[in-house]
Amino acid sequence: MFNQYHHVKGENMHKIDPEECQFCGACQSVCPADAIVHPDRKNYYEINDNCVDCGACEDECGFNAISTDSSAE
Repeated sequence: MFNQYHHVKGENMHKIDPEECQFCGACQSVCPADAIVHPDRKNYYEINDNCVDCGACEDECGFNAISTDSSAE
């Protein structure tokens, strides 16, 4: 389904900084892979292995809480 992206499952490069995440849900609403999840009892989102590294969440986040993890490249 997401064949336009080069992605190796489990090696997503996008990360959410829990210190910056305002738990607004904007990123989750634009994720085409349903990769943004809410961990139990935490006030932030995480990106799981479904991520296809499209960058939609990073573009949508108004708090700069999502960034590309350059160490994953």
